[in-house]
Amino acid sequence: MDLWKISLNEYNNYDNKKYETLFTLANGYRGIRGALEFSSKGNRGNYIAGIFDKSQSQVTEIVNLQDPLGFNIYIEDEKVDMDECVLDNFNRELDMQSGVLNTRFIATTKKGKSIDIRCERFVSRNKINRWASKYELTPLNFNGKVFIENYIDGSVTNGAWDVMNKNKHFKVKSIFDSNPGIALTIETNDNNMKSLELTTLMGENERGNIFKTRRYSEFGETVSEVYETYMTEGKTATIFKYGISLSDKDMKCDLFTAGTSELKDFIKDGYGAELEEHKKIWRKIWDEIDIKISGDEKAQLGIRFNLFQLAASAYDGDTKVSIAAKALHGEGYKGHIFWDTEVFMLPFFIYTRPKVAKALLMYRYNTLKGARENAAITGYKGARFAWEAADEGLEVTPKWGFDYDGNAVRIWTGDEEYHINSDIAFGIVEYYRATNDKEFLVNYGIEILLDTAKFWQSRVEYSKAEDRYEISSVIGPDEFHEHVDNNVFTNYLAKWNIEKALFFKDWLKTEDNVVYKVLCSKLGLNDEDFKLWDIMAEKMYIPKSEDGMIIEQFQGYFDLADIKITQYDENEMPVWPDFEGNKLGETQLIKQADVAQLMIMLPEEFTDEVKKSNYEYYEKRTMHKSSLSPSMYSILGLAVGDRQNAYKYFMKAIFTDLEDNQGNTDFGLHAAASGGSWQSAIFGFVGLRVNKEGILNINPWLPEQWEDLSFNINWKGSRVSISILKDKIKVDSTGKITLNIYDKKYLIDKEKQLVIAR
Repeated sequence: MDLWKISLNEYNNYDNKKYETLFTLANGYRGIRGALEFSSKGNRGNYIAGIFDKSQSQVTEIVNLQDPLGFNIYIEDEKVDMDECVLDNFNRELDMQSGVLNTRFIATTKKGKSIDIRCERFVSRNKINRWASKYELTPLNFNGKVFIENYIDGSVTNGAWDVMNKNKHFKVKSIFDSNPGIALTIETNDNNMKSLELTTLMGENERGNIFKTRRYSEFGETVSEVYETYMTEGKTATIFKYGISLSDKDMKCDLFTAGTSELKDFIKDGYGAELEEHKKIWRKIWDEIDIKISGDEKAQLGIRFNLFQLAASAYDGDTKVSIAAKALHGEGYKGHIFWDTEVFMLPFFIYTRPKVAKALLMYRYNTLKGARENAAITGYKGARFAWEAADEGLEVTPKWGFDYDGNAVRIWTGDEEYHINSDIAFGIVEYYRATNDKEFLVNYGIEILLDTAKFWQSRVEYSKAEDRYEISSVIGPDEFHEHVDNNVFTNYLAKWNIEKALFFKDWLKTEDNVVYKVLCSKLGLNDEDFKLWDIMAEKMYIPKSEDGMIIEQFQGYFDLADIKITQYDENEMPVWPDFEGNKLGETQLIKQADVAQLMIMLPEEFTDEVKKSNYEYYEKRTMHKSSLSPSMYSILGLAVGDRQNAYKYFMKAIFTDLEDNQGNTDFGLHAAASGGSWQSAIFGFVGLRVNKEGILNINPWLPEQWEDLSFNINWKGSRVSISILKDKIKVDSTGKITLNIYDKKYLIDKEKQLVIAR
């Protein structure tokens, strides 16, 4: 097994949609789904991060842009169509180490002509507007004319698979015979954002150029160029397809002029040179992010898949975009940004690629205006971040959807899932304590902490009878239960959010008193507010069992019907039990980690005994109907000693998409599960956490078959390399750090490797 490659060795067009997701190539700026040029079956997708449109859709959604992948081969008068030809030696392979997608097959037409086709594709990490493919074509049993068509399709829609919700978010503005190549520019319907795709072909063999004639055509919303060539049995012809993608989202110029210039430069540089630079950058990224697992090939392949997809989904070059729940891999959840980014994905970037982490947090700062508008619209103060966000930070959660039985239902998450505010605050604090980036905190982070605390000040309710603060009618991470009062995840993190705002307010007052005064003036805050925040945090209601050991997920949860999970499917995921006449929301069944999620995010707030009691109580009631859930139960399971289930949950997390165990990989990557996979490995098996004193701790445990777990992290400017073996732990650092290992303190510097026995 090659532990750097995801392979598919059998073609079934029913699976095209799933493998388009798995074989997506992205560079943070844009993503191209892994569509097969020679099949029309699937959901092709071309997305540029930050290009959204609403038009006739229920809400704003990411735009599926014009498709630049168009490539056809005609042997005389027969088109090479994978769904019509006989296929042999089929193989697709995603090389994660180099970020290259390879496809090979032999196609035999109905007239019996066979051709060996090898394709290579990459989306450049060197120059983000470039992408390219290479085709090696070898006739196996014929000589004769072959026609090669390159085309760009502007008839693309969103929701092509959903006839009732299909929508076209752009109009084709211009089509060019661009010399070189062909170009098609579109403009979005609502905000007139323009996007250009420009491509051309270069064909050669041992004698040089193979193309004899060229024909340019426009067919409605499609632009095409066709080249005629002559091929000889057994002789390979190589065709390079160069592509340029631009938008005026971040380039205020004439796109066609800029694109033509860039395409000429790309051709001048050459396919091979750009590919090599692309590979160099991927090698550097892997040096930062790789987790090496010896002794468990399946785990090694699975974790690398998730690391690859995470790293492909973001870059540090744009502070006005973030990672969608389905990343740049599909239209699921309409390309919206959720809490998934800060809670599940951001830790990976904080500890491996902190510049990218900062860019992701800057997206939240750059959408503060929308968050403040959300608060004002709903009658609150401060900043209320959207449960589902797009380009402006305004709330774009759909109001209507479908339940598990296909019935139309009102979606309340955008109205009631307030914990997103604290989740973003959590991301800011996590970033700062790992990076010590004071500039970010002073100029951006503290403003968000204060404005989210101001929101909570206006949202919480004081109960005079109980002398406590409460938050009514909310939805926690467990979305099976709506309109609940005092969801502990929400209440506890609101309390924590307020406490951190107060702490960093005092810190800022000392660090930069001018910025402190400007912020107080800008946000309308004074000492009276801060005194009230102190009281609110102290008196926030946290419902618990009588003995205090079990935290009640929300007020009244213990009174619900306690339905047992007794059956599991072929993926070892829970099967819906008999509700015994109850509605789902009337049972204690939960969608995903909720109380458990809280204990993972704030481990220092709870004793080991309380964690264990709550893990055992909630684990047996969790349906895992979210891909976010298994990795979290893996982490908490390891913390409380449930090692067998922890490994099972880890494997479920890392194979969420590779095994499609949620059944919806067609619609895009489960990006939060990818982030949770990293957390499960590092926060779970390594036991990495930061204690109340701000010191890094590890408390590792490895599954029996694992011989070695090695990885790198960034910690306050130092690169720390850690290897955990059966009998010892090795630590290297580029700078001086303090590290607790099994609760014993060690001072590590760049002069000497630390080696301790396990």
